[in-house]
Amino acid sequence: MVAGLFTFGISNLVVAQEEQAQTEQTEQVAAPQTPAVETVQEVAPAAQDEAAPVTFRESIKKQFIDGGPAFMGIVLVILLIGMAISIERIIYLTLATANSEKLLKGIEAKMQNGDVEGAKQLCKDTRGPVASIFTQGLIRYQDGQSLEEVEKAIVAYGSVQGGKLESGLSWIGLCISLAPMFGFMGTVIGMIKAFDDIAAAGDMSPTIVASGMKVALLTTVFGLIAAIILQIFFNFIASKIESIVNDMENSSISFMDILAKYNNKK
Repeated sequence: MVAGLFTFGISNLVVAQEEQAQTEQTEQVAAPQTPAVETVQEVAPAAQDEAAPVTFRESIKKQFIDGGPAFMGIVLVILLIGMAISIERIIYLTLATANSEKLLKGIEAKMQNGDVEGAKQLCKDTRGPVASIFTQGLIRYQDGQSLEEVEKAIVAYGSVQGGKLESGLSWIGLCISLAPMFGFMGTVIGMIKAFDDIAAAGDMSPTIVASGMKVALLTTVFGLIAAIILQIFFNFIASKIESIVNDMENSSISFMDILAKYNNKK
């Protein structure tokens, strides 16, 4: 009995020691993996914090795609055409602006010396509609026509130059009208599609209604934005034309006074 107790006791002790050793080895092997898990858990929030926010360009691109490429694309083309015409008009009007007072002083100095040809050449070398009007007046004055005929030629040629200044405004106005019209058309078609989706689903789901109305209204918003941008350019160009026309009229009066002054000295 004593020998049996010693035998079973020693064997159980050895087995227990072996199991304890294996458990410690397992814990030692598993121990280094725990910080790695914690590291992953710590890195994950950092990665989420470093996620880049959505940029304005990406947001506009998403809204453009959600609105539907068909009508959104048409409104975009109208906006680009209107912008191109507006920029061309602004460049043309900027080049058409000249220092009329300086030109009148140069013409008066030439006429004072009786150099009509020099005054005409000075007008030809100066850009802008005012110089072109003065050139036509000096040509007729040099040909011996009366001041009344010269004045009629200046008025007629001034109308031609005014028409050139206003060229392109009607197209900008057309783009301003078409942009919101196509936007509204896209809205109506989008609403029809939304009702078709509701009928197909057989349920008045808020999700279906909200998504359909969002897509429909995006075209209207984009059309109104395009019209507002073009309207600002239109008003700027119109004010620029008005300023040049007023300068043409005032300068023409001063020019006729110069001709009348030196015509009496012939």
